[in-house]
Amino acid sequence: MSNADLRGNRPLSPHLQIYKPILTMVMSILHRITGAALYFGTILLAWWLIAAAAGPAYFDFVNAIYGSIIGRLVLFGFTWALVHHMLGGIRHFIWDMGAGFEKDAREWLAKATIIGSVSLTLILWIIGYAVR
Repeated sequence: MSNADLRGNRPLSPHLQIYKPILTMVMSILHRITGAALYFGTILLAWWLIAAAAGPAYFDFVNAIYGSIIGRLVLFGFTWALVHHMLGGIRHFIWDMGAGFEKDAREWLAKATIIGSVSLTLILWIIGYAVR
C-alpha cells in the first residue's frame, strides 16, 4: 500500500525567519556576499588593465568613469569587500586551527572583523589620497 499523502504531512524545514540573527550568522552571510562582490570588482580591475593596454584615449575614458562620484563609491565598496573578505578569511583560518570557538572569542572575532575592515579601508583610502 502506498502512502501518497505522507509528504503532505511532513513539517517544513526552519528558515531564516525562524532563527534570531546573531553576529556570527550575519558575518557568515556577509562573508559570502563580499566574496560574490569580489567577482564584480575583479571584472572592474580587468577592465581597467585592458583599458591601460588599449591606449591613452580609452584609458582616460575608463579613468573618468572610475573618477566620478559613483565610480569612487563603487571602488570604495570594492576595497571594503576585499578587506572584509580577507579579515573574514583570517577569522576562518583561526577557527581551522581549532581556536576561537568560545562564545566570547567568536563575538570578539566578529566585531574585530567589522571594525578592522572599516578602519583598514578608511586608512587605505586616506593613504591613497595623500600620495596622489
